[in-house]
Amino acid sequence: MTSPGFASVVLDVDSTLCGVEGIDWLAEQRGGDVGRQVAQLTDRAMRGEIALDAVYGERLALVSPTRDEMRELARVYVATLAAGAAPAVRRLCRAHRRVVLVSGGLREAILPLAAELELAEADVHAVSVQFGPDGRYAGYDATSPLATADGKRHVVRSLGLPRRILAMGDGATDLAMRADVDTFAAFTGFVRREPVVAAADLTLESFDQLVELALG
Repeated sequence: MTSPGFASVVLDVDSTLCGVEGIDWLAEQRGGDVGRQVAQLTDRAMRGEIALDAVYGERLALVSPTRDEMRELARVYVATLAAGAAPAVRRLCRAHRRVVLVSGGLREAILPLAAELELAEADVHAVSVQFGPDGRYAGYDATSPLATADGKRHVVRSLGLPRRILAMGDGATDLAMRADVDTFAAFTGFVRREPVVAAADLTLESFDQLVELALG
């Protein structure tokens, strides 16, 4: 007998699972000009006005985050978890739903968040950053599909997740998953991007709503 609801749940991290855009937070540590420039690039990419491919490396080069700053960002992610997100993820897992994080964010900062949610490292899909022996930024995995505008759909497809699949996110890069999942929900709990809302199958504004939908 087929279980009600959805067998798999794919979650974005920045501005969905957590109330922060990680790269924007890192940029703020560099001062006003860098912070504003990076935030503008992020917003335009999430609205679908420019391709993420065109700005991903540029934003990181502007910020050049250190290893210590990444550790601090990890703490910020945990501190800004959406209301009810942690118990929601744990409840879904206890109900034998497969929960994965698929993010264009930085893996090293997201892994501690996943541990807080009791998710395995193998269920975290994000972009890795490299550091030199002194802890300074030394580049990122430019081969990662998650550094591109439609990379999330390719990652989701490659995972072979049990169907039915529900994906939830706030940006244009999340919306790209709609082609390879059964239902895409636009999350508006932190930010509402009208082009994403208009193209989504439905809109959710809380993790309580997510659990209700996923469990059926």
